[in-house]
Amino acid sequence: MFLMQKNSEKLVEVLSLTDLFNPNHPDIIGRFHAGEEMQDAEKFAKDQMKFPSGESLPQCWLDSKYRQH
Repeated sequence: MFLMQKNSEKLVEVLSLTDLFNPNHPDIIGRFHAGEEMQDAEKFAKDQMKFPSGESLPQCWLDSKYRQH
């Protein structure tokens, strides 16, 4: 799955989908999808990510208490 980093507008390949779907994990493991060589994996803050279409990530992926708000 690919997401886009909000501040750089670069595509990030998500390597840890369980971290992405778990609202208790604030970071995901991924790598930039740029250039011809595969980039090294690194941590990205989920609150700094969005879908390539520009949509925000669902609250249930970001906030474990989203139903209480």
